[in-house]
Amino acid sequence: MGVVIPVNDEEALLPRCLAALREALDELAVQHRHPPAVYVVLVLDACTDGSAAIAAASGFEVLTTSTRNVGMARAAGVAAVFARVAEAGARNRALTDAAHIWIANTDADSAVPRTWLTTQLALAEDGADLMVGTVRPDFADLTAEQTAVWMSTHVLGHAGGHVHGANLGVRGASYLAAGGFASLAEHEDVLLVESLRANPETREVDTDECWVLTSGRLVGRSPGGYAHHLMSTLPPVADPVDPVADHGTDSGADPAAESTIEESITRV
Repeated sequence: MGVVIPVNDEEALLPRCLAALREALDELAVQHRHPPAVYVVLVLDACTDGSAAIAAASGFEVLTTSTRNVGMARAAGVAAVFARVAEAGARNRALTDAAHIWIANTDADSAVPRTWLTTQLALAEDGADLMVGTVRPDFADLTAEQTAVWMSTHVLGHAGGHVHGANLGVRGASYLAAGGFASLAEHEDVLLVESLRANPETREVDTDECWVLTSGRLVGRSPGGYAHHLMSTLPPVADPVDPVADHGTDSGADPAAESTIEESITRV
């Protein structure tokens, strides 16, 4: 298995991302007597903050690019996973065919659940070629009104097939057949899934079982990313800010309301 995480100036949220991933790796080891090797690749893309130091201290493989292009960053990370699997196969005479490699993708502003890798491994072993997972914004980044609107327009436990690079898994052979991640500054994940869906032999699984927590900021790293989606679908605020850059500012959300919402999510 491989895990690819592009990083663009995420010093505030990258530690949370890595801590969550380590829990998922621990769970994989607990649930499987002989868990597969997992190659984690962090791709630092045009970072100007402290992300590089955090990544270097993580113990995971780190690549550096300066393209500010998430499609190229993801593709570089996947290529590194393929290379590491090939190296390990040469040493251990293990299977290195792309059909036996699963690529799990997330983002540096996101936190995967503890079951993220075990869920994807089970799907892969069951024959899935593509997993399209769900995400939920961090309600601490939203106002009480925005949170209520989001909750009213989403059915918890339901996966609608919307594509999020923060929660996407794909079989290596299918990834290559679809052309991989395109060199796009945004929507590279959508284009890949569209290509996979165009193949009638692709076995797709849409799931909410391993939903990923992602930033609820309304000012994003790309014009058409998840932040833009939230901005266009939630009630406006007077002066939207990046909660990562201004994380000391009160979002205006009602703590009691947030607690109730979090409890309802946990029960799903």
